[in-house]
Amino acid sequence: MHPVVQRVTARVAERSAASRATYLDRIRRAGEAARAQGPARAHLNCANLAHGFAAAPDADKPALRGTAKPGVAIVTSYNDMLSAHQPYETYPPELKAAVRRAGGVAQVAGGVPAMCDGVTQGRAGMELSLYSRDVIAMSTAIALSHDMFDASLLLGVCDKIVPGLFIGALHFGHLPAIFVPAGPMTSGLPNKVKARTRQLFAEGKVGRDELLEAEAKSYHSPGTCTFYGTANSNQALMEVMGLHLPGSTFVNPHTELRHALTAAAGRRAVEITAHGAEYTPLGELVDEKAIVNACVALLATGGSTNHTLHLVAMAAAAGIVLTWDDLSQLSKVVPSLTRVYPNGQADVNHLRDAGGMQVLIGDLLDAGLLHGDVMTVAGPGLDRYRSAPELRDGELVWVPVTGGSTDLDVLRPVSDPFTTDGGIHVLSGNLGKAVSKVSAVKPEHLVIEAPAKVFDDQLDLLRAFEAGELDGQDFVAVIRYQGPSANGMPELHKLTPPMAVLLDRGQRVAIVTDGRMSGASGKVPAAIHLSPEAADGGPIALVRDGDVIRLDSAAGTLELLVPAEELARRAPEGRALSDAEWVGTGRELFNAFRRMAGHAEQGAGMFGVSGAESPHRGPGLAFPADGHLEADLLPAPAGAPR
Repeated sequence: MHPVVQRVTARVAERSAASRATYLDRIRRAGEAARAQGPARAHLNCANLAHGFAAAPDADKPALRGTAKPGVAIVTSYNDMLSAHQPYETYPPELKAAVRRAGGVAQVAGGVPAMCDGVTQGRAGMELSLYSRDVIAMSTAIALSHDMFDASLLLGVCDKIVPGLFIGALHFGHLPAIFVPAGPMTSGLPNKVKARTRQLFAEGKVGRDELLEAEAKSYHSPGTCTFYGTANSNQALMEVMGLHLPGSTFVNPHTELRHALTAAAGRRAVEITAHGAEYTPLGELVDEKAIVNACVALLATGGSTNHTLHLVAMAAAAGIVLTWDDLSQLSKVVPSLTRVYPNGQADVNHLRDAGGMQVLIGDLLDAGLLHGDVMTVAGPGLDRYRSAPELRDGELVWVPVTGGSTDLDVLRPVSDPFTTDGGIHVLSGNLGKAVSKVSAVKPEHLVIEAPAKVFDDQLDLLRAFEAGELDGQDFVAVIRYQGPSANGMPELHKLTPPMAVLLDRGQRVAIVTDGRMSGASGKVPAAIHLSPEAADGGPIALVRDGDVIRLDSAAGTLELLVPAEELARRAPEGRALSDAEWVGTGRELFNAFRRMAGHAEQGAGMFGVSGAESPHRGPGLAFPADGHLEADLLPAPAGAPR
């Protein structure tokens, strides 16, 4: 193993020792009971059980009444408005049939919401997006709370859906779980053409009809969007963590191979229950090594900055304390191995065809950058994920991939990377701590020192651009009151085209924000997820127009170049919307989320570290301070009950 990967893993394990032990004790007791007592539903009272199979098909009712066959929960994010989740329409019957053939019985236990950040960008609905992760986690828990099940099949792809399913399922960590992907849509309009059309529209050089036609040719069929944003980052991380079947991540929807892999997931779910010979509980599989593997894969692929939030929250659900400093240390030694839009012009289909996850995982294993001695849903050891699925005479087989990349413009080996470090840097300074995605930023833009232009709403920046007020100037756009406690931490990706226009004109510009910029953000230098946020009294609330800011992504610093004594005299400016103002598009239903949201460094959610229970505040609300899990001594997160 690479020594830095070893040290980071050891540090995570040491920091998490108390909470992880408490979490494991809890799920192991549940697992021992499951092994001893047989299928979970067998222990329901008769009235309870009758409710549980009243609507089942006649073919399944005998199995559900009986006590021999394991039950498998299907938790689905299906809807037919969003391309990534539309393929799931046919999955329940396919999975039920596969589970039945394997000797089990499956039911759709529940559905979870799946909103699309692509639809809500720049609109009020985007302010609910990050909160939806915790809603999905709670919805998953509700689905599994019926105690009818011995394993789960989790159907989700995009942005908050996979992290939410992951968090919810870990609270039933004694149950095995397999994530079942739907795959990316086939390649459409080249990304370079799409990006150029967006910039032309921002400049007023093409109209809405031309822009809509380009977008429709890009997002054109069922399946995940093909750029390497949060959705496809989710899928890559699930495979590296051993929660997909090997090689299933980037197989297109509605193909024979996709259907075969879906059926195989159903069969495998039965095999790894507590009632078979290969019991693989989710909470044991997701350990410190698996979490570090996910971090390494995120960095090596230039994945979504949203995962600097999600991975912290996902690890916490397993009793594991992950920090941005861990990601920063790993980023110094994990090379960038892929160039997929927005970090390049290729899409995930090109990545798959260049060798895909099998070549990537194999090379990272050989370089000692991934832990190979982990549990996976396919069996022990990550070496299994060097193999690719194929159909031979109608039968699904896995074939070892022994060659390297077939397209070095898309996928490179560790020995010849695109860059020698990962694509995500952590920035610190007198403005707080932030994250910067540098994998698509040109070297000459890694350091920006310029006067601030302060906005409390992204629409104000867009209006200033359209009015020509930003032309011909170097500046750092400060967009504040966009954090989890202010308005749900929306993605500000709508700012990328106009800022890119200014960058292409030769202006030196950058963004500093306590909001998000999404996995689709590209060449504009940005310090995002700034913590503490303005609504919690962070220094970003003290910034004035004209203050000079230095954003140095290379050195990892973010400084407001104003004397400390001057800052001490300032009072915060601006404010978050009040509850009475933060209304419309259902936002008023989520005011409690604003009050409960943790800091960005803590995952920006309502939940804390499983196993870090505090008798004064209830389970899982505390996050560690200075790496120590002494829950009763910690301050509650912003807005938490005291």
